[in-house]
Amino acid sequence: MKQLFILLLLVSGLGSYAKETKVIIRAKARDGKFVGSSLGGAYIIIRNNLNNQILAEGKTAGTTGNTQLIMQTPLSRGGSICDDQTAKFEANIDIAEPTAVSITVYAPLNNRQAQTKVSTELWLIPGKHILGDGIILEIPGFIIDILTPRTHQYIPLHTIAGKPFAVQANMVMMCGCVIQKGGIWNADKIEVKGILKKDGQYIREVELSLIATNLFEGNFPITTRGDYELTVYAYDPATGNTGIDKVNYVVFE
Repeated sequence: MKQLFILLLLVSGLGSYAKETKVIIRAKARDGKFVGSSLGGAYIIIRNNLNNQILAEGKTAGTTGNTQLIMQTPLSRGGSICDDQTAKFEANIDIAEPTAVSITVYAPLNNRQAQTKVSTELWLIPGKHILGDGIILEIPGFIIDILTPRTHQYIPLHTIAGKPFAVQANMVMMCGCVIQKGGIWNADKIEVKGILKKDGQYIREVELSLIATNLFEGNFPITTRGDYELTVYAYDPATGNTGIDKVNYVVFE
């Protein structure tokens, strides 16, 4: 009984030392702004490295941030690129001793074909908050959605034979920021192409050009029936950002 009493005292003492520790996590698109509420947020999971226990989880919420501050103002040491509205997830974690944790971000949460997993590790010290800009994890890539043709669309050959077959795709930064001609995210700097296959065999590459904000279009001839697969990709050589979307459709007689 005496040993049990001592053990209970030790456990009780350890628990009384536990302190709330606040940590702000943000997800920022590479060469872009923050992943916030307008895009459905980024999902954050904080785990104890020792036993893999989830200490906190949730979504970032808030705005994509101040464009001028993030993209156009030179950053000095100790300077901030966030304001009070910039998207974040704030975790409140009770720990009794320094704890090694992993932080994993899934972003963007609601665009699965573009979703990226990014992680980092650090020590949390009881009661020592990480606030301000917090921990910022960079999310590389583009979000691409093929609009035309539609997934598993059946297209009669006689309706398209001898005509240019149009392909349309919508593309934004991983923060949802717009891509346009001559803009901060300049469409002229990004290579956007389609790779076309029929019955599993490569046929051609298709150039896509900007026709409206975020909207790219290209066309090519289709002369035979078959099972087609179209992959639209984007590549920015300056930043290394890439992205793809795929669609399958059927041309029949």
